[in-house]
Amino acid sequence: MELTGTRIIAADIATVWAHLNNAQTLHACIPGCQELTGSADDGFAAVVKQKVGPVSATFKGAVTLENIAAPDRYTIVGEGKGGVAGFAKGRADVALLTVPEGTELTYMADVKVGGKLAQLGNRVIGGFARKMTDQFFEKFQETVEGKGADAPA
Repeated sequence: MELTGTRIIAADIATVWAHLNNAQTLHACIPGCQELTGSADDGFAAVVKQKVGPVSATFKGAVTLENIAAPDRYTIVGEGKGGVAGFAKGRADVALLTVPEGTELTYMADVKVGGKLAQLGNRVIGGFARKMTDQFFEKFQETVEGKGADAPA
């Protein structure tokens, strides 16, 4: 399944880039994230708890960054396993562009699921994926713009 979107963030490109590579920011913005460790250089390990339709699971996964062209773009590659619930894996190309209002963040993601999750069907999974993506970028924008309670000082 493919997901795309654009957000205008009221911050300069260097600030947005720094937050995209900051474990504390990402931990605060990923819905259901219980733990996030690592760094942009070495990759991140995460534990995320989610309920998708009737399937509830704790996913353990890893995320690495590829095709890095700081501060303009990179590719996020990740995979998570949720035991009997199945797995999710995907990649997202993220691009930043300076605009008069701040920074335009554009993403194009391709996500695949397997196991019990895949049995839920594309409509349920697609709706869930869009909801989680929207929640992440809404919280990310609030944090970067200093509106979120978890915004780093």
